[in-house]
Formats: sequence, C-alpha cells, structure tokens
Amino acid sequence: MELFDKVKNFTIAREVQKAGLYPYFHTVESGQNAVVTCEGRRMIMMGSNNYLGLATDQRLKNAAIMATQKYGTGCVGSRFLNGTLDMHRQLERELAEYLGKPAVVIFTTGMQVNLGVISALVGKKDYIIADKFDHASILDGCRLSAGTLVRFKHNDLADFEHVLKSLPEDAGKLVIVDGVFSMEGDVAPLDRMVPIAKKYGARFMVDDAHGVGVLGRAGRGTCDHFGLTGEVDLIMGTFSKSFASTGGFIAGDEDVIHYIKHHARALIFSAAPSPANVASVIRALEIVKKDKKRIARLLRTAAYMRDSLKKIGFDTGLTTTPIIPVVIGDDMTAFRMWKSLFDKGVFVTPVVSPAVPPGRALIRVSMMASHTKRHVEEACAAFQEAGEELGIIRKGPGEKAPYKARRMTKMWNAMNRWMKNLWNWRRLKRPLT
Repeated sequence: MELFDKVKNFTIAREVQKAGLYPYFHTVESGQNAVVTCEGRRMIMMGSNNYLGLATDQRLKNAAIMATQKYGTGCVGSRFLNGTLDMHRQLERELAEYLGKPAVVIFTTGMQVNLGVISALVGKKDYIIADKFDHASILDGCRLSAGTLVRFKHNDLADFEHVLKSLPEDAGKLVIVDGVFSMEGDVAPLDRMVPIAKKYGARFMVDDAHGVGVLGRAGRGTCDHFGLTGEVDLIMGTFSKSFASTGGFIAGDEDVIHYIKHHARALIFSAAPSPANVASVIRALEIVKKDKKRIARLLRTAAYMRDSLKKIGFDTGLTTTPIIPVVIGDDMTAFRMWKSLFDKGVFVTPVVSPAVPPGRALIRVSMMASHTKRHVEEACAAFQEAGEELGIIRKGPGEKAPYKARRMTKMWNAMNRWMKNLWNWRRLKRPLT
C-alpha cells in the first residue's frame, strides 16, 4: 500500500462537511468574548475554555505588548539552552508560591507537560494507574513512557484500590487523574483517592488544567479545594484556560522538578514559551489572586446555567464546575443538536465516542465569568427549542422525554471509526487493562 493511499481513502470528513453537519474548525473572527463573531455571525460563545474571561482583558494585552517590545517576538531556543528568560523564572517562582509547592517548571504547551513529565519519570518496571476518563495527553504520555499502563473505572474507588492492590508491592507506581474532567466537568474524589494511593506506596499526580483558576482558594485548584496540596506529589496545569494564554507547568518538590528539567524531552527539545505568552500569564496570575469576585461570578453563572438546563429537562451529569455536559445519547443526534444550536447562534462543542462512552454523546457547555444572565437565558431558549425539535426533551419545561436510540447511518459509523483513530484510544504500545 502506497503511503498516501490512506489520504485518498479518507473521505468521511468531506462527506460530513457536504452534509452541513461538520462541527470542527469553524472560524472565529473576533476576540474570545462571551459573544463572538463566527463566520460573519453573532454567536454566544459557550465552547471556550476562557473560564475567567481574561483572553481579551486589556491588562493582559498591555503586558504582552510590553514584553514583546523588550524581548522580541520569540525566544529562538529551548529552555535547556539559550531560551530561558528572567521572566520564565519569575513566573515559575510566582506559580510555586501561588500553588503552595516548592518548585515549578513551565513548558510551551500543556500537552508537552504530560508528554514530558510522564515519559521522564516512568521507567520499564514502573506502573501508571490512570482513570479511564483521563485526558488524551495523559494517555499519549503513557505511550511515550517505558512503563505499563493500567486503568480503573471512572472515579470508582473500589476499582481504583483493586488495581493498586494487584500490582507488585516493590514496583514504582504513579497515579494520574484529572482534577476536573474535561468532558463531564465532574471532580476527582481526591480526598478519598490520595489515602488509598499512599496505602499502596504510589505517587500521585493531578492534571488540573481545568481546575486551576476555578476551584480552591483564589483558584489554587482541585488539590487546594480538598486541602491536599501537600499530599499530592505533582500538580500539572495549563495557561490556555483560566490564564488566557498558552503553555503549561508542573509543580512539585525541588528535586523532582530538577530531574524533570534534565530528562523531559518535550521540554529540552522545544522552543521556550514566547515573552508575550509568559507576560500575559504573569499578569493574569496577579488578577486571579486579587479579584476573588471573578471566580465567584463564574461559579454563580455556571450554577444558573446548569439549573436552567435541568429545569428544561436536560441531563447535565454530576458536574459542579463551569464545564456542563448536556447528555444527548447517540453520536448522530449530538451532531444534529450541535448544528441546530449553531444555526440558532450558540457556539458549543459536540463530544462523541471515544471521548465519552458509546451512547453518552453530549454537548459540552463551557461557562465564562463574562457571561451574563441574558446570555444564559438566550442560550437556554435555543437549547429548549433544539431539544424539542429533536425529541430529546418534551415540549414544556421540566418534562424529560424517554430517549430512543436512533439507527446510525453508514456515514456516521465511518465518522465514529475516524474519531476513534484520532483519539488513539487503543493504540498504545501495551494493551490497556
């Protein structure tokens, strides 16, 4: 088979585009505000991770401009060699103090953090214990490591302990969970998981990409929310959500961070974060620490949206965070729901298997501190109208219709297979158990 035959045979995305149901790569032509311009149309943005609404904050823009004027547009080198600036070290110090950890190292993207940290720490005779709903970057980091990955049922404490108990006592073990799960918006029960991990001699890492800036005191994250910052070994986070920039970090003990800085290939062989990105994060961190009302407003608005959707008749899962899953059912109906909302001026994200279990396709709603009551009410009106059109909810608020699974067409079966390959769910070097 010639190398590019797979390119010629990949037709499903074109077919979906032609059918008008393609939900990816839609172009936003304005800043990431609560209301955006998307392909020439006004839309309420509820598909962004700009939780604190800082992406267009003038204070962050000014910080980025000043850093560019002083340092230039890029670092033109890796942190390991010539790319470390004084502002990189400043951000690392301030993050360590903010999170309550001895040391931090920042990476150019959040994806690179998980790729670099996991592959650096986990060796041939070591084990990674991961939640089945963990982010794809964690799974890819496991793929790059030399260790063995074992997975437990989502937030299932009995299965978590069963997995740990089955592993060799003298083996190195690293537990990795999302603090806030990116699709369902639910929170890992760290208060019960950490003691179990310690019982079996496992180290603990929390991917808090969606928790930092949202949960805990002044947004210090899920570990702070549970009062477990000192008990968790590693805290990972990103700058592309609450901090409205790009990049990521890992926080932990100084000797562990020192080791990662000298062994994480994703750090050593990548260009350093740009001055503009770093300066905007430093400014965002200052704002987050001082403006406690912003986080309170975010959580209050998210609760209003969540409660409103429930009253209409939608299933929003177990979320208590700004990520609100609106459970639809099968993949095809989720795409139709997305299309109906898009046409009604609401920008959301459809999530289908394997990102979620089969039969639990959902619409992912992401709330921002800049959303108003009017935005919520306008979006919920669109949700109700779309839900009634597709038979997901009954006409009239508060009545939930029985869900009838619809037969998937050949086109959607092909789309599903493509998504599975893209997600790399079952293409790790070792079988997943």
